[in-house]
Amino acid sequence: MQQINGKIAFGGIAIGKIKEVFKENNVVRRVKIDDTQAEISRFRAAKDQATEELKALYDKAVKEVGEANAAIFEVHQMMLEDEDYLDSICNIIAVQSVNAEFAVATTGDNFARMFADMDDDYMKERAADVKDISERVIRILSRKEETVHADDEEKYIIAADDLAPSETIQLERERVLAFVTRQGSTNSHTAILARTMNIPALVSAAIPKGVNGKYAIIDGFKGILILDPEEEILKEYEKKQQNEKKRQELLQQLKGKPTVTKDGKEIKLYANIGEVKDLGAVLQNDAAGIGLFRSEFLYLQSDHFPTEEEQFQAYKTVAEVMAGKKVIIRTLDIGADKQIDYFGLDREDNPALGYRAVRICLNRPEIFKTQLRALFRASAFGKLAIMYPMITSVKEVRAVKQIVSEVKEELDRQGIEYNTPEQGIMIETPAAVMISDELAKEVLNVYEKVKFDQSWEEPEIFNYEKIKNKIVFRLVQRSRNEEFLKEIPHVPILDLEIIFYILLEITKDGMASMQISNETMEKWNVDEKELLAIAMMNMKKHLPARFHSIQNVLSEEGIAVDKAARMYVLTNEKKSFGAATMIYPGCLNQIGTYLKENFYVLPSSVHEVIIVPEKETDDCMNLNEMVASINAACVLPEEILENHAYYYDRIEDRLAIC
Repeated sequence: MQQINGKIAFGGIAIGKIKEVFKENNVVRRVKIDDTQAEISRFRAAKDQATEELKALYDKAVKEVGEANAAIFEVHQMMLEDEDYLDSICNIIAVQSVNAEFAVATTGDNFARMFADMDDDYMKERAADVKDISERVIRILSRKEETVHADDEEKYIIAADDLAPSETIQLERERVLAFVTRQGSTNSHTAILARTMNIPALVSAAIPKGVNGKYAIIDGFKGILILDPEEEILKEYEKKQQNEKKRQELLQQLKGKPTVTKDGKEIKLYANIGEVKDLGAVLQNDAAGIGLFRSEFLYLQSDHFPTEEEQFQAYKTVAEVMAGKKVIIRTLDIGADKQIDYFGLDREDNPALGYRAVRICLNRPEIFKTQLRALFRASAFGKLAIMYPMITSVKEVRAVKQIVSEVKEELDRQGIEYNTPEQGIMIETPAAVMISDELAKEVLNVYEKVKFDQSWEEPEIFNYEKIKNKIVFRLVQRSRNEEFLKEIPHVPILDLEIIFYILLEITKDGMASMQISNETMEKWNVDEKELLAIAMMNMKKHLPARFHSIQNVLSEEGIAVDKAARMYVLTNEKKSFGAATMIYPGCLNQIGTYLKENFYVLPSSVHEVIIVPEKETDDCMNLNEMVASINAACVLPEEILENHAYYYDRIEDRLAIC
């Protein structure tokens, strides 16, 4: 018997034979090429095929593990379009007159080494991604088939040096008991996919050679691989496995019962689907409704624009099967990662926020009207709701309303039965976030049932006495938000601005809030001074400050850091817009008392600040350069607070620009 420790990617117990997966040791030979342009063309054709394969993997992953986890295959597609990556390959072919396979392998190794040498764990993981896409292109160039494991019917534990995300998603789940790898990390995409697919998994385990066919136990709760277990140990784990099975069976018994927390709050659990055949799993798992029906799959699975009747039958089936339970259908979200040949869309530098979704629908109303007619007709057969994606402006919402009005008029003229379903928008773009209050007014006309600890109707939203204990604030950069600040109450502090929100809901996953506008403030008959006073009190109550050493913070994320470094992170408990904690009354003074010295405040983003004691450095210029460079390289533009540090004098209790 041999026991081997590994890192836990996903818990669970598996018992069975090991199937060791060997990747072909493809030695890429350097071959002299005369026609370099033809070779570059051959590479680009292979790259295009690889992109198509990744699109197919994305579609498969969306169905099996959801959009968020499938995003890795979008990332791989983007990496294949990276100009530096492509230029390097083409340059090696042209300058060295070598074959495409060698150029891809060389570039892949160079880029992977570059990522692996970085200090950031996230960036280190990109080394595996570069290798994955490079191996895919090489395989296509070499005209080899993609294989993951042998064609037998036995269930087994997969052992491998490593598994790429593409290999993991192609595993036949019903034949895989667990997997264990010699390499990889718990933050890798493969580990994340394993967790989503509910496959017990260990990574970074020192698996000896020659384990193929051996009987083994995977303890995903303790992070242990046991080879050739003794009879007593085997019986012990068989019992544990049975207990785990019973636990799962007990969970199954909860189906059909009310989803209620211990304090009596009812929670609705909805399912996401991509097509009609997913309904079986929805019913099997007793979902309270469908939170997202991705209608674009009707288009992705067709070689032509789906007709009104084809769409109507799909939506009608879902509505009828769900038997009065709510079904939210997202209108066509084509573009970016989801390209369809018959749409004839051009490629974009930034497809995620470019010509896609509602903008395509508004620009091509004939496609949009076809879908809306089908949706409105189907709404007569169940409780349908429509959600419009990728909204960026009030103008777009009004344009959608106009087309909806035209569709209803057409159906009325033709005497076709329909209902008017509930309609809403997705807040998923930076632009929508910044004008969410305006969008809410336009979409809902009133702020209906805005929830915090109760439901608020419009009159109560404007009842200051009832809402004032929910008023909080955030910090934003002044120079970048001049136009936005004209529409909202704000208070200057140094080179920043304090802006105000109504805190609608706090959950374990985050919080929801509503921007306070000048109009709202006027209806309350209050001014910025009063808003600031009440918000200061509320912040400590709803979003208390969190002050920890940077070692503790990074260790929670599995990142090692020099224990000698005296640096601290200041944020709130939700780590959302936590930079505001630096102006909490008495907060910096308490930190100064703890440190017993003055210190610098580095705004790493709108969500947190870094505290650096003065004795660690006295070079303001260097700190300013560091903040600016980190912002440029690692922080989303909309999440940058400022490009310089601040200095706190604890004797004078004064914060100043560094």
